[in-house]
Amino acid sequence: MPFLGQDWRSPGWSWIKTEDGWKRCESWSRELERENNQRNLSHSIILNSDDEEIFSNEEQEYTSKKRKKDHFRNDTNTQCFYREKWIYVHKESTRERHGYCTLGEAFNRLDFSSAIQDVRRFNYVVKLLQLIAKSQLTSLSGVAQKNYFNILDKIVQKVLDDHQNPRLIKDLLQDLSSTLCILVRGVGKSVLVGNSNIWVCRLETVLAWQQQLQNLQMTKQVNDGLTLSDLPLHMLNNILYRFSDGWDIVTLGQVTPTLSALSEDRQLWKRLCQYHFAEKQFCRHLIVSEKGHVEWKLMYFVLEKHYPTREQYGDTLHFCRHCSILFWKDSGHPCTAADPDSCFMPVSPQHFIDLFRF
Repeated sequence: MPFLGQDWRSPGWSWIKTEDGWKRCESWSRELERENNQRNLSHSIILNSDDEEIFSNEEQEYTSKKRKKDHFRNDTNTQCFYREKWIYVHKESTRERHGYCTLGEAFNRLDFSSAIQDVRRFNYVVKLLQLIAKSQLTSLSGVAQKNYFNILDKIVQKVLDDHQNPRLIKDLLQDLSSTLCILVRGVGKSVLVGNSNIWVCRLETVLAWQQQLQNLQMTKQVNDGLTLSDLPLHMLNNILYRFSDGWDIVTLGQVTPTLSALSEDRQLWKRLCQYHFAEKQFCRHLIVSEKGHVEWKLMYFVLEKHYPTREQYGDTLHFCRHCSILFWKDSGHPCTAADPDSCFMPVSPQHFIDLFRF
């Protein structure tokens, strides 16, 4: 049977043949080192007074002396990760492969850095980072953690530049900062990969990102062409019915008085509730107005707090059950099945994490 990935006898690098013999191709490492040098962050960020309360006086004095030095030493190391379009998910050792694929290894090797530039994959990657921040951050290796914050830095800078999806990133940073605060408070009680001072600097960086997003001002677009207000009512209504997130409907309703009236349509919120939640859940949280009408809009936000909403992404990772390969659908993979399409299944962010639970 042919190998479906890198040879287990290879260290994993690309090699080129020269007159002097075989030499390792270092084009990626040079490029990554150049990107890393361009994004040297200032390490003079100081926590707010409320955030400093998580440390005792002795810990704060010790941390202030060493954390910048440790973080600088950690940050100067070249971040090394792959940019592969598919990986083989092996969960046990064989003659050809030793060990198993971990969550950190999959996160390093798959091309998430380029995926955030694709509008179809952006929400998927953000949701995956949010799930990792909530429960899997300490399970990542040191290299995977560095790559995690490197990709997160790219996402934040992208949002600050194009002013799109700030709410998603705010939610992600809020969950991440809560996790980091718990980890820093529990130094010695929880398992941390790397020096504790590095985690303090990471927390400072996240707090700085939150402040930048909080101060983000949306610039008014100057356009003499057709605008949203020029569209007929039935087209505006059709746009609202395309949304699957209630907060997006509320935000769009704040643009013009016409959209505000359309965003209050009871039928619109009823269909949104039916899309995300089951009928049994309606019965448990039924809200009726004084006139006897069901308050579908209010019900949606109440149900959202109790039950997970239905996830919808433009593009996701897929898993081939025949080859045990994880890949982006557009890229494909060298499948050996007679009917490859029947073996593919989409992988949600939660399913991605569950694939690597042993």
